[in-house]
Amino acid sequence: MSLSIINAAVFDGESADLLDGPVHVSDGRVVAIGGSFAAEQVLDARGGTVLPGLIDAHCHAYGISLDMMDIGGRSLSYVALAGARRLARVLRRGFTTVRDVAGGDAGFGLAIGEGLIPAPRYLYTGAALSQTGGHGDPRGVDMDVCGCADHMTEVVDGVDAVRKAVRDRFRRGAHAIKIMTSGGVMSLSDPIRIPQYSAEEVRVATDEAARRGSYVAAHAYSAEAIRHSVSNGVRSIEHGNLMDAETAALMAEHGAFLVPTLATYDAMSRRGKEVGLSPVSAAKNLEVLDAGASAVRLARAAGVRVGFGTDLMGELEDEQLNGLRLQVEVDGPLDALRAATSVNADLLGRPDLGRVQVGSVADLVILPGDPFATPSLLWGDERTVVQAGVPVS
Repeated sequence: MSLSIINAAVFDGESADLLDGPVHVSDGRVVAIGGSFAAEQVLDARGGTVLPGLIDAHCHAYGISLDMMDIGGRSLSYVALAGARRLARVLRRGFTTVRDVAGGDAGFGLAIGEGLIPAPRYLYTGAALSQTGGHGDPRGVDMDVCGCADHMTEVVDGVDAVRKAVRDRFRRGAHAIKIMTSGGVMSLSDPIRIPQYSAEEVRVATDEAARRGSYVAAHAYSAEAIRHSVSNGVRSIEHGNLMDAETAALMAEHGAFLVPTLATYDAMSRRGKEVGLSPVSAAKNLEVLDAGASAVRLARAAGVRVGFGTDLMGELEDEQLNGLRLQVEVDGPLDALRAATSVNADLLGRPDLGRVQVGSVADLVILPGDPFATPSLLWGDERTVVQAGVPVS
């Protein structure tokens, strides 16, 4: 079908200056900005603004609980159905593309691609890789169970085992590879700051990914874990809260991206008791809570490209738009919007996403005003979402 969005200003994903509409779409692509066009359907933006569809580069469809053992103990069919409902809500918020960096599989991706369920464009890594006792190992120190593989994480130790796991994920259609290279908030037995995986294990993952024309994303909080990751070829640093200026400079030197996830720490600090956050995780969250904004500022100062992610698990998924508010408070609306559109698109290797330009995919969000003058529109309830040129009902 063809579509024209009239009476609209346009944020193209990059420029600080809004363009004049209308935006014209045919066969799921933007074909013109401005001028006239004989479209089958017309949307009146009523003086609003057209944005590129938003991209969440750190999303977890299978993250149906804050308890990692609980997720791993559920049948995959249940987790996938619950995950589908989560993604339908993500789409209605205006996130038309997500990168799932711990979960997803070929069947789930195929169902989304065939339109069997309403969902954003879905790029998945499959289960994230963790060393024994690392962030992806859900066992507490007193648990004598396996817990070594579930729908979101898999414990894989040793160079040869990591190589095989990476190759198998690409066989299964993975967009990229996710590894855990530092401790985390939700895992129960690993200090946050200590680097995880040996240099050889990290390097074999990045080498295999590069040979497939892909990349590795690493969960890494501390400066030492980030340096360990990017020095061994990691392209995408997830979280990065505890970085320092020297580490930010190293990231810039290696062309690595930072994907901050400010929403999850803020949400856990406010709602931890409500959602049953463990005392161990609550204490870890306090360690990284206030550092996330500082990490974004350090990365910006060093010239690191900063994207946008949320990392929300369980009931906290409804905090996704709040992530935009938090990043706007640190970055200002222009850089925050670039992070959630064109920068994330470049991270994903999809320059046809995250932009409103001739030839780009017509994933769009229409807001009822100017988000630069009124940033709260970005996290408000009123919006119209268009996916591949079709309004989302």
